Amino acid sequence: MWLAAAAPSLARRLLFLGPPPPPLLLLLSRSSRRRRRLHSLGLAAMPEKRPFERLPADVCPINYSLCLKPDLLDFTFEGKLEASAQVRQATNQIVMNCADIDIITASYVPEGDEEIHATGFNYQNEDEKVTLSFPSTLQPGTGTLKIDFVGELNDKMKGFYRSKYTTPSGEVRYAAVTQFEATDARRAFPCWDEPAIKATFDISLVVPKDRVALSNMNVIDRKPYPDDENVVEVKFARTPVMSTYLVAFVVGEYDFVETRSKDGVCVRVYTPVGKAEQGKFALEVAAKTLPFYKDYFNVPYPLPKIDLIAIADFAAGAMENWGLVTYRETALLIDPKNSCSSSRQWVALVVGHELAHQWFGNLVTMEWWTHLWLNEGFASWIEYLCVDHCFPEYDIWTQFVSADYTRAQELDALDNSHPIEVSVGHPSEVDEIFDAISYSKGASVIRMLHDYIGDKDFKKGMNMYLTKFQQKNAATEDLWESLENASGKPIAAVMNTWTKQMGFPLIYVEAEQIEDDRLLRLSQRKFCASGPYVGEDCPQWMVPITISTSEDSSRAKMKILMDKPEMNVVLKDVKPDQWVKLNLGTVGFYRTQYSSAMLESLLPGIRDLSLPPVDRLGLQNDLFSLARAGIISTVEVLKVMEAFVNEPNYTVWSDLSCNLGILSTLLSHTDFYEEIQEFVKDVFSPIGERLGWDPKPGEGHLDALLRGLVLGKLGKAGHKATLEEARRRFKDHVEGKQILSADLRSPVYLTVLKHGDGTTLDIMLKLHKQADMQEEKNRIERVLGATLSPELIQKVLTFALSEEVRPQDTVSVIGGVAGGSKHGRKAAWKFIKDNWEELYNRYQGGFLISRLIKLSVEGFAVDKMAGEVKAFFESHPAPSAERTIQQCCENILLNAAWLKRDAESIHQYLLQRKASPPTA
Repeated sequence: MWLAAAAPSLARRLLFLGPPPPPLLLLLSRSSRRRRRLHSLGLAAMPEKRPFERLPADVCPINYSLCLKPDLLDFTFEGKLEASAQVRQATNQIVMNCADIDIITASYVPEGDEEIHATGFNYQNEDEKVTLSFPSTLQPGTGTLKIDFVGELNDKMKGFYRSKYTTPSGEVRYAAVTQFEATDARRAFPCWDEPAIKATFDISLVVPKDRVALSNMNVIDRKPYPDDENVVEVKFARTPVMSTYLVAFVVGEYDFVETRSKDGVCVRVYTPVGKAEQGKFALEVAAKTLPFYKDYFNVPYPLPKIDLIAIADFAAGAMENWGLVTYRETALLIDPKNSCSSSRQWVALVVGHELAHQWFGNLVTMEWWTHLWLNEGFASWIEYLCVDHCFPEYDIWTQFVSADYTRAQELDALDNSHPIEVSVGHPSEVDEIFDAISYSKGASVIRMLHDYIGDKDFKKGMNMYLTKFQQKNAATEDLWESLENASGKPIAAVMNTWTKQMGFPLIYVEAEQIEDDRLLRLSQRKFCASGPYVGEDCPQWMVPITISTSEDSSRAKMKILMDKPEMNVVLKDVKPDQWVKLNLGTVGFYRTQYSSAMLESLLPGIRDLSLPPVDRLGLQNDLFSLARAGIISTVEVLKVMEAFVNEPNYTVWSDLSCNLGILSTLLSHTDFYEEIQEFVKDVFSPIGERLGWDPKPGEGHLDALLRGLVLGKLGKAGHKATLEEARRRFKDHVEGKQILSADLRSPVYLTVLKHGDGTTLDIMLKLHKQADMQEEKNRIERVLGATLSPELIQKVLTFALSEEVRPQDTVSVIGGVAGGSKHGRKAAWKFIKDNWEELYNRYQGGFLISRLIKLSVEGFAVDKMAGEVKAFFESHPAPSAERTIQQCCENILLNAAWLKRDAESIHQYLLQRKASPPTA
């Protein structure tokens, strides 16, 4: 599953140069004080887990024969299940998962014996189970479990649910669609809804004859339904052995485009009616991707077809149902004229991610949700490998560092992070681990592992793993064993230090020149967002470390495995004037703190670009995190930012932009917010002037992304020339004189709204209403929060809950308000409290409630707000967001500490800079 794109990740990035680290004792006492504050607020430990038992193993399914008849007007469905099952030990009851379903009749027919009717259905709603009781004992052997039931096509975007769409003629209708991961197949039919309880499925759908009906497999029969000439029964081929969470069905109105991959697999992309052309880009990506994975894994795609379909109301970004992958419209549809470059890239990544799951997750499935990271971390890594293969011009691996690696480190530095492998019991806990640790840290440690093993042995190990466990279930240890056998390296020993304990190390390094050699002294300690680690027993990692020098900045001069707290390394033949850098390519999942002398020697490599882009990015990213943790000064980081004046790389700028955004949010709590905006303008003006507004001949994908980023940053900061040009182009766009290119719309919309009035907002809402494409609607929704006046902010918040905004997109509108201004943050938090019942009911236990909370409160920087947030959620529980709430409160306290520590020195620096501007 791909989680929908969040706002740019929170506490990322800045930089340092200058004095040695503060005395350890001072830092320890500072860090201890912060931790005491966490404890006093009750933020340092997760609440106790709810008791939970997995399903008993005495009866298990072999095959589900399932027929469903959805009513698209009354929003109900009827179901008939005949499950071939095996009784393993004598019992007089069968326990299954079942939620929001009413069983009408149930019986069990032992093979060659008489039917036994169930005499009682005991629903355990809290545990989402039902116990079927029988008057006599079911003896070991096979038989058929028959259940007739009814359910509701809900509006919660989970289970078997309804999705609203508008026909080309303007009529509102509903499709019936599914989203079962993690634990919602039980809302569509009674089942053994655990990933390790696999079976085959024979699915039939009884649907209106003018509707498209799809499921995991190809259609094998379509015949009139006896009782109604307007209805047909569509029967699908039997699936391979698979888990319940991967079952899917869709009933609605769609067009499609199709092709065959070079391996002969039928690939279709289903789109809303009249928009088939918008499926062509995803079709092209899918047709290239299937053979790429087949070759990489050396295992063929096991089904005869794969469908990719755009669903109007969809909580996640996409879901990897085997053979029928479901997507948000914005994650699948590309309009050649109206889609921006970042949308194309997103579609390519999401398609790559979900198709990787067809092997890694679907063919071989995690044994339990504890191993969810195996699915998601792996797919989140290999999607980049796939996109790099299909679109080398995207420079996608540099973007990985900014999008995934740093995002994971930011979350994993918190006291309220969690290990990659987290013990999961009750269903309410599963949604919590669909987060940046499972996805982004998982992907980052697999990238590090791939680099440590080498591509050849990695591919060999993957093939061994997939071949050994196909159509079965596996745990993390099984993958390590296969990779260890392929590479001969101590994979399990190394990787257990990364998956079974939370956090990651800070590697401190200092150097000494000894004749023609360089001696490096390395030490590792856990990196904490609150400052140096202060516990008794500091966790240790086995860290693959690469070391490069200015002799050849693109190649490792030495590779070591750091398996102890301290280590000395001698680099032969390194001249005194050469720099030495750790973590070539920013691949190792650790932060580096250099001695002052080492750092000084690296900084010219930023200005003269002799350091590769991904290393420039990694260097400043580490420095920003050290500043936020109070280990170094934020002022020193601001000085280093000015060294990026010649920077040409989009992703490096994206990271800098994110850092300055975080700093701007922090300083919005002060009375010198305008000064930091002046700094932003100074940093971004030169690149803005070089790029201009219009594409030049020979420019490509990354130039388009960079132009949008820079103009948006300058416009938001109030850069006069940018603001004037944005207003001129916006006026021409609205009047139809000159339509804005898709890549310029977000920065222009943002700029005119931030510096506009009620009329601007009304025009924007009108554009939203007129937009035929969901991408354009989302583009507008994400920037509405930039408006500054309190009454207009209130208007945007009211709009967020209106019928005009799809349920899954409400979150980004409210989050945009919270991130737009200091007043917006307060207004969004009040709005959430005032409308909590409606919001919680809308998103229930899903991850969207966690995202809403995170986007809305994490920008606060006053200690008492952490207490207020904690108190609100104690009286308004959100079980699936408990960890997110803890993390948000911790971040509020960290922001407050950062502000107290550095605000005055930042202010003084900005004032001095104003008095004597630096020369480029």
